[in-house]
Parts: sequence; C-alpha cells; structure tokens
Amino acid sequence: MKLIKLNIETFLIFLRGLFMGSADIIPGVSGGTIALITGIYERLVHAISRINFKFVLYLFKGDFKRFKQSLVEEIDFALFIPLLLGIGIAVLTMSKVISFLLVTYPAATFAFFFGLILASAIFVYKHVDELNLKNIVFLIIGFVFAIIFVGLNPIQANHSLPIIFISGAIAICAMILPGISGAFMLLLLNQYEYMINVLNHMQFVEIITFCLGALIGILSFSRFLNYLLTNHKSVTMAFLVGLMIGTLRLPYEKIAFSTESPIVIVVVAVIGFILVLLLERQFEQKPLPGATKHK
Repeated sequence: MKLIKLNIETFLIFLRGLFMGSADIIPGVSGGTIALITGIYERLVHAISRINFKFVLYLFKGDFKRFKQSLVEEIDFALFIPLLLGIGIAVLTMSKVISFLLVTYPAATFAFFFGLILASAIFVYKHVDELNLKNIVFLIIGFVFAIIFVGLNPIQANHSLPIIFISGAIAICAMILPGISGAFMLLLLNQYEYMINVLNHMQFVEIITFCLGALIGILSFSRFLNYLLTNHKSVTMAFLVGLMIGTLRLPYEKIAFSTESPIVIVVVAVIGFILVLLLERQFEQKPLPGATKHK
C-alpha cells in the first residue's frame, strides 16, 4: 500500500512538472504561478533554499557515509526527480507547439495566456491575509513595476555563451516567482526565439550553458524568496498579485490590434481562465505531503 501511495504521489509531482514546464516557455505565464496553484510552491522554494552543497565537501574528504547522509538531508529527491523530469519533457515537447501557435494564431494564443494570468492572479490574491494599507501599497508597486517592465523594448543582446549563461540565471529567478514570466525575460533579453530554436535543434552546448546559469541563479535567489515567504508572506503575495495584473498588458497589446475573430479570442480567453480554476480544484483535492509546509 505504501508503494502504491508513493507512486501516486510521484505521478502527481510529475504532472505538476509537466504543467510548470509548459508554463515556463510561454511569455507572460510563470511556472511559479502553476506551482502555487497546484499546492507545491512553498515546498519547492524551501527545498531549493536548503541546498548548500555541504555533501560535496564530504565527498572531497572521502567521508562517503556523511556524504550520503548530507546528500539525503539537503536534497528532496522525492520532489526534484519527478518534478524536473516533468518540466524537462514539457519544455522539449511544448516548445514546438508554442512556436507554431505564436506564428499561426498569435492573438488567440495570447488570449489564452490572458485568461490563464487573470485566473492565476485571483488565485494568488487568496493568499493575501487582508487588504490593509500595507498590502495595497505593495500591490500597487507590483502593478506599476509590471506595467513599466512589460513596456520595455527588447535588449539587442547577442547569443554568446556568457550572455546565454546570464540569461539563464535571470530567467530562472523570474520563472520561480508567480507573476513574472521567465520566457518574457528571455524576450526582453533577445534570447527567447533563439533558445526555442536551440531546444528544437538540441544544441547541447547552449542548453548546458543556459542550465548552469539557471542552476546558480535559482540556488542564490531561492534563499531570499524563502525568507520573504516565511516572514512576509502576505505582503509578498500582494506584490505578486500586482505583478500579475500588470503583466496582462503583454497579452492585451498582442490582442488589441488583431484581425482574428473577437468571438474566438473571448472564447479562448475564457477557456484559459476556466482551465486554471479546474487545475486549482483538482490539485486541492490531491494535496502532497509537505506541499504547503516546510519539511
């Protein structure tokens, strides 16, 4: 019975990874939002922040017993293995789908993103304890920041390995934050289409360089984020709600001057909105042990 339960839990984490990976390659949608909706966000941030690589020191010293003990204590393998597998599969497969949709049906695709983001903002708002002055101020700050941020013109950066490394570090920090899209950060850094092409052609040098940058970025940023969620959760969530509402400017601008059918655009946006609500309800019924509290 325990083995069956473990397999079900592992599969549910894998599903979360699939959803997160799909979101991470969509400009305007955050994998961190999906993690929050599916009830795994705080566990994920805490698990990442716990990694300090002490086990490497024991390995160099030849103390294999303490190496194994430290490795198991630091790294939540039950979380990371199925989650990263799901994210990896989704990124590799969905990159082709998203690339096709953005070229063929741009307005309808961004309408779908609009619905996803709006419903996600409503969900994140539920994590704000109360709408007091402090939370309202941070919500407005997040909103204004996002409006300005989305309006920025893409930086005409090249595609050298150092730039790809830095882009990975910046994008992953955005990906883990609900409300900030890592894919949109890559758009601003002029790396999004290039990295989609890299994935489609499996250019391993660029992929490894990007992943190394992402690894360093997430290990450093997760500690700060874990501190905010532990000590200032309500204010942090209010700020993120503002961010998410502000980022709606991106899909809106893509939709506003479109010649595609308004009816189709509205229907697709509603589908995106309902999808998030269904996703939230489904995973609320199947919470993971430790998903909403630190281990």
